[in-house]
Amino acid sequence: MGGIYTSLRKGATAVMVLPCHLLPTDWLQLFLARAAKKRAARLSSDQALRFLFGIDQRLYAEMGKHAVRYGRGVHTKHRHMNYHRFFSQRIDSDERVLDIGCGIGAVAHHVATTCNAKVVGIDYSERNLEQARRQFSHPNVEYCLGDVTQGLPPGPYDVVILSNVLEHLAGRPEFLRRVVDATSARRMLIRVPLFERDWRVPLKKELGVDWRLDDDHETEYTLESFHEEMREAGLLVRHIEVRWGEIWSELKCPSHDASH
Repeated sequence: MGGIYTSLRKGATAVMVLPCHLLPTDWLQLFLARAAKKRAARLSSDQALRFLFGIDQRLYAEMGKHAVRYGRGVHTKHRHMNYHRFFSQRIDSDERVLDIGCGIGAVAHHVATTCNAKVVGIDYSERNLEQARRQFSHPNVEYCLGDVTQGLPPGPYDVVILSNVLEHLAGRPEFLRRVVDATSARRMLIRVPLFERDWRVPLKKELGVDWRLDDDHETEYTLESFHEEMREAGLLVRHIEVRWGEIWSELKCPSHDASH
């Protein structure tokens, strides 16, 4: 019997030192799940939750990276969530649009293609803009490098898009007022993450675990805090909906909206 157990131990050790890609996927997933479960079982409830939430946070970030790889450089959320359509349905032909924090240019390209609008996209990342110019170029789209907290491309514009940008900024109401003054825009289209997207979010916050989707988020909104910030910025909510754990909203800029 001793010989059998020795052989089993040696076999288990050999499996453990194999490169992960050589292990059957089901085996590896089962091993990792059981290891996490075993570790959590030895902890108090709050310690176990902090431990498991830490794993969840790391896995979320890693899944995002592979979703970009799977989408050949474009995160699959663009097509799954279809938020581009929310923007394009609210922009008229030949309007001039400023896409603040345009990233790789997917939204700017969609708006230009679908609406025949003139779009200026600004982003602080040269790497993002290189991909935008390579993958999402369009005769009606101009991409420029810049820090939007320091200045904006010359206007005027009819519409300003802020797609998952506002939550990264401090002093948001003041920033929005500056944008309205600088662009003379009549409307804003804003997409931000919702704090109330999942029961785990307030639990993470209660436990002192990072509850944000990105660690550089200054905030993630409740419906109440979103409305409050928009009022403080002097914007009127014309339309609002919650999808995919996010707030999608169209807002009027009364100081430049002739219909107000």
